[in-house]
Amino acid sequence: MDVGAYREVVASRDTRNALLLGFFIRVPLFAGSVLLTLHVVTTLGRSYGQAGLVTAASTVAVAISGPWRGRLLDRTGLRRTVLPSLLVQVVCWSVAPWVDYAPLMALAALAGLFVVPTFSILRQVIIRSVPAERRRTALSLDSAATELSFMAGPALGVWLATVWDTSWALFACEMASVAAGLGLWVVNPALTGAPDGSRPRDPEELGEGARAEVIADEASVATADGVEEAPAPRRAFRGFITVPVAAVYLAAVCATLVLTGTDVSIVAALRSFGAAASIGWVLALWGLGSLVGGLVYGAWHRSLSVFWLLGGLSATTAPVALAAGVPAFAVLITICGVLCAPTITATVEQLSRLVPERFRGEMMGWHGSAMTAGSAVGAPVAGFAIDRSGWQGGFLIVSAVGVVVAGGGLIAQRRRNPAPAASVAGVAPRPRRSADSADGSSAARVEH
Repeated sequence: MDVGAYREVVASRDTRNALLLGFFIRVPLFAGSVLLTLHVVTTLGRSYGQAGLVTAASTVAVAISGPWRGRLLDRTGLRRTVLPSLLVQVVCWSVAPWVDYAPLMALAALAGLFVVPTFSILRQVIIRSVPAERRRTALSLDSAATELSFMAGPALGVWLATVWDTSWALFACEMASVAAGLGLWVVNPALTGAPDGSRPRDPEELGEGARAEVIADEASVATADGVEEAPAPRRAFRGFITVPVAAVYLAAVCATLVLTGTDVSIVAALRSFGAAASIGWVLALWGLGSLVGGLVYGAWHRSLSVFWLLGGLSATTAPVALAAGVPAFAVLITICGVLCAPTITATVEQLSRLVPERFRGEMMGWHGSAMTAGSAVGAPVAGFAIDRSGWQGGFLIVSAVGVVVAGGGLIAQRRRNPAPAASVAGVAPRPRRSADSADGSSAARVEH
């Protein structure tokens, strides 16, 4: 483990700003999601099922908007993409908290279609602001910040609903999200290009793990003017979605399927134990395990295949079904949380290495849509199993799906790359490239 890698990452001002801004953007987003449900149930007097339909309409709209908004980021830039979103958000959430159920659903869906693509923007900033060998560490920090936001946001939403009318609480959270988006528009961080003050790194200057990543990660090469990327594949959907890219998207779908199914199963298990009051702190332990796992993975000496991580996440989910009480359940759920953040981080990291920079916004949009699709499938799959086999069935079914997908992905990778061209130890170090020697060529990528 290289804990010092975090020191190098946070030394970048762009990375620090993105992480801090990301935390303040995501907290009101998570709070607003909880408040929307509470508003429909308490203030409008509707059922939880009807509240779920409003959330589903908003979620589907966000999934549809992801690739579209990401493509706009690539073509028109941050400010021209974000400004219309801010205007639509202000109009929708200035009206939605005070209307009846049907108009609320329509306004929530419209706001979802024009949501500010904050996750895509912030991750692009982070990817751009650090050298390639520190990308995993920086993305792991972002994942940890997301976990903290997830812990704080829902708690803040529930608290606001207890001290304010839900209409005003929802309005306040959504306007806070708009204010955070406006801050992003004002800062206008660069989304592409080489890190400020960066230079090509000689592999001999790095540790063994980072050296292997630099040798393997050569879709783009450093030049005197920044980063020259490899040409996009000729046969690719949307210009960049090849078979390896699609495989990573499938892993993202499956990872969120496992996580969402686990979420539903946790609630079912604790209600079965007669410990519904423990749901909050058990979910927090699950998030804590993910937070610790993400930080450890970020300091690890090398990147791992997303399918190995998905397999580990799925395999550690199944034993939770063996818990006979709340204490054992809490321990097992913390353990199965350890690989949550690393798996999601690996999907973003591997996509950033496979996709040319000029498609990065749309890449992140499709990634968000893939994760949303996994969430949409995971809850009903786990619920179906819980209805027929008890809460244990929820954990077992999503674990089985994850193991099957991970195993298939690993087999496909082995068939695609039956033998590595050279081992890490056997690869000769690349000579340092200077501004005078840069010839604009791209080295072949070694796929892991």
